[in-house]
Amino acid sequence: MTQIPLSSDARERFLMEIAVVVPKHRISEVYLFPAIRQGPMETGIAVIAAMPVGATPEVALDDEQYSEGAAMSARHVVYSARYRWTRKGPDRGKWECDVVAEADAPLLTVETVVQGVQKRANEPMDPEKLDGESVRTMLAAAEKHWQTTP
Repeated sequence: MTQIPLSSDARERFLMEIAVVVPKHRISEVYLFPAIRQGPMETGIAVIAAMPVGATPEVALDDEQYSEGAAMSARHVVYSARYRWTRKGPDRGKWECDVVAEADAPLLTVETVVQGVQKRANEPMDPEKLDGESVRTMLAAAEKHWQTTP
């Protein structure tokens, strides 16, 4: 079992799959863990914090009645996402992805959830933390890339 950095193709595809379930305007944070290769399979996981349905980041962050601390303590929907990508063998290219709402919690506690994932993996794996704006920028670039790729 080998940990590898998430390749740009896998990252783009994974983020696009996440955005099918969690609209990109609702995403506040994404924690992408390094992929794990075991034989012909590559597996990746992510933890996503999203604004609840009906809320938008602009409302939570730009409204003068909310301080940054209040926005951080607002409840978010916490999703887990996993992908399995067959990299070699007769099923080469097969891609499976699941994105599941697991809980709701303040944004401040999502990092605790991420630490729990790290503990359960029993391996030192530091996730890459992306804010919502970075995710939206990456998704825009990925959508453009996949539209122009034959």
